[in-house]
Amino acid sequence: MGEPRRYRYVGPDEIRAAIGQGAGGAAVQARADLAGWLAGRDRRELAEPFTYVVDPGGVLRLAARRSEHVACAGGGDVLAAGELAFARTDDGWVVSSVSNQSTGYCPDLDSWRAVTAALALAGVPHPEFFTDPVVFRRCPGCGERNIVREEHFVCALCDAALPAEWNF
Repeated sequence: MGEPRRYRYVGPDEIRAAIGQGAGGAAVQARADLAGWLAGRDRRELAEPFTYVVDPGGVLRLAARRSEHVACAGGGDVLAAGELAFARTDDGWVVSSVSNQSTGYCPDLDSWRAVTAALALAGVPHPEFFTDPVVFRRCPGCGERNIVREEHFVCALCDAALPAEWNF
């Protein structure tokens, strides 16, 4: 299977430029890391998904939901990006939903390999695949980032045909 694909930031330059010194999400390398980080969240935050990335070293990094993925990644490349929600069980925290929704990185569905590896490394139970998968394509005509819905591979801006294969 080889090395996982690395995703570079493809979002607006001004968002990346606004990243402060020392930016980066909280590293989760063990269940205790996750429990400690979630303990600092209020009830309202816990009811929503969180921003996540998997860094090039395979480590899960978390940030508040309205954080930019590129800030969570400290401005660098990622192996995966999206949103994660957690549920508390008798055995601790588990992933209740997970997506690859990141318009800053537009990761393909194959980024699941990196997500599942990072969650396994941290010992966090999770679903078997993305619960909310997102298909991204860049329009070859106008260059716009698109989310493909219901297998309708047409650019939302210029109506050009979008490629069947991931193209960022």
